[in-house]
Amino acid sequence: MTAAVSFVSWVMSDSSAKVSLYAVVTGRVQGVFFRMFVLREAQALKLTGRVKNLPDGRVEVRAEGPKDSLKLLAARLRQGPRGALVQDVTVEWGEYLHEFDDFQIDYG
Repeated sequence: MTAAVSFVSWVMSDSSAKVSLYAVVTGRVQGVFFRMFVLREAQALKLTGRVKNLPDGRVEVRAEGPKDSLKLLAARLRQGPRGALVQDVTVEWGEYLHEFDDFQIDYG
C-alpha cells in the first residue's frame, strides 16, 4: 500500500514540478497575432517567459512554470490563433531557472 501511495505522490509532484520550456513554432505564424495569442495563453496558465518573432519567420517561446501547465501551452502552440497555420512545434524541456518574473512579448 505504501508503494502505491509513494507512486501517486511522485506522479502528482512530477506534473506540478517547475521546469522550463523552449519551443520554436514553424508555419504561417507571423502577421497573425501569434505572439499575442501566446501571451494570453501563458498568462492564463500563470506562466512566466517570453515570446518573440525570429528573423526567419518562426516564433520562439521560452516559458517557465509547472510542467502540466507548460504541456497545455505546448498543445495550444500546435493549434495557434485563427489565421495561423502551424506546421511544426519543436519543444525542449529544461531545468527551472526562475529567469522571468512575468510573461511578455519580446519585440527586440
